[in-house]
Amino acid sequence: MMSEEIKNRVAESKLMVFDLEDYYPEGKRMVLDIKDWLYEGIILKEKDFRKFIGEHNWSQYENQYVALTCSTDAIVPGWAYMLVTANLQPYVKKVIVGDLEQLETAIYQSIIESINFSDFKDKPVIIKGCSRKPVPQNAYIMAISKVQEIAKSIMYGEACSSVPLYKRKK
Repeated sequence: MMSEEIKNRVAESKLMVFDLEDYYPEGKRMVLDIKDWLYEGIILKEKDFRKFIGEHNWSQYENQYVALTCSTDAIVPGWAYMLVTANLQPYVKKVIVGDLEQLETAIYQSIIESINFSDFKDKPVIIKGCSRKPVPQNAYIMAISKVQEIAKSIMYGEACSSVPLYKRKK
C-alpha cells in the first residue's frame, strides 16, 4: 500500500495574495488638537496663535503621522491649519486635517498609488483580510479598485475560506 503525499493545492495554484498589512508603515500616529491654542478654546486670535506657533517645539513630531483637528466648535480659518502644517512639514511623515482613521486612509492612499500591480495581471487574486494592524476599510476599497483593473478574479479573506468578489467576464 502506497501512502499519498499531502499536496498544498493553495501553494501550487496561481492564486496571488495581496496583503495590505505588508505595506503598513511604521511610525507613531497622533492627533494634534489645536483647541488649546485658541482663546477659550473657540476663538482664534491671530497674534496669539502665531506666537504659540513660533514658540512650539515642532521637533517632538519627528517621523510621526499627524492628524490635525479642533475638538471644539471653533471656526478655524483654513490658513491656520496651513500654518501648523508648514511648521510640522520638516519633521513629520504625513499630516492631514481629520481623525486617526482619515489619517490611516491618507497614508494607505499614497501607498496604494505607488504599488506596481502588474504581477496580478490575468491572475486570481485574494485580498487578505483579518489584519493585526489597523488597516482602514478604505484601504481595501482602494485596493480592489486597483486590482480589479487587471486581475482575472478577486476574492477576500484567507485562501482556505475566501469570499468571491469579482470575476472578469470572458
